[in-house]
Amino acid sequence: MKKIQINTEYITLGQFLKMINIISSGGEAKYFLLENDCFVNDELENRRGRKLYPNDKIIINNVKYLIYA
Repeated sequence: MKKIQINTEYITLGQFLKMINIISSGGEAKYFLLENDCFVNDELENRRGRKLYPNDKIIINNVKYLIYA
């Protein structure tokens, strides 16, 4: 599991995808989420604006991430 640190209260799923270098711009998030399964706390998620908080678990392409502050 990869741990990703944030310095704010939360980040959006689109920002997260950009932070971990899966996409290169925020506009790509919508299309990435249409074509790839992304789970947030074991629930399928397709909203790029979904807020991610510390202790949230994200799974993208079978890679697990943990958000922490």
